[in-house]
Amino acid sequence: MTTPQRIAIVGGHGKIAQQLIPILVGRDRTVVPLARKEDQLITLAGMGTVPIRLDIEKSTEEDFAKAFTDCDAVVFAAGGGPDGDIDRKRSVDLEGSLKSIAGAKAAGVKRFVQISAIGVDNPVPDDVEPVWKAYVDAKRDADSALRDSDLDWTIIRPGGLTDDAPTGLVTLAPEVDRSTVSRADVAHVVADCLDQDFTVGKQWELVEGSTPVLRGLQAAAEV
Repeated sequence: MTTPQRIAIVGGHGKIAQQLIPILVGRDRTVVPLARKEDQLITLAGMGTVPIRLDIEKSTEEDFAKAFTDCDAVVFAAGGGPDGDIDRKRSVDLEGSLKSIAGAKAAGVKRFVQISAIGVDNPVPDDVEPVWKAYVDAKRDADSALRDSDLDWTIIRPGGLTDDAPTGLVTLAPEVDRSTVSRADVAHVVADCLDQDFTVGKQWELVEGSTPVLRGLQAAAEV
């Protein structure tokens, strides 16, 4: 597998995406972030990208496939956000991922990196708030669908997200103790996953740690 050179980002104006874009642009990649608002597209173009208008909830699988034309990787970085809207957990976090997977297949894009969330395979307590359960269910089902696809997938499941500066030091494993990690460090992990063939077919939880990102990925892949 060759290193992807044209990379679409679903949820292209999100906080993780805006950390990822400068890394990829700095590595001379062409970045195609998808966003639904004009002001978002203008901001993204100013970051040196080639943005495309796409509304995750309203667009079809065919719309996603068209947006992915000529791309050789997709990063799914979208999320419904902490808005208390149960329906958006399904329409964005799950259905957005499913349409992205289908669109990638239709467009002939094999490489797919998905940003999920820590612990979503664990049983959800009966007394948990409904919005959180909807979020966990959506992320779990989206990950399952991606694993069942024939794409060259990687799933990253970060812990609690912060806006702290990147440290470049992480802990990666199939399961880790719950902790936090900066969105900037998540972005660095995703960027390095795109560059490394050995991350294909891997699913890892991610929190802050003491191991440099690439070394952490290499160690996790050997487990």
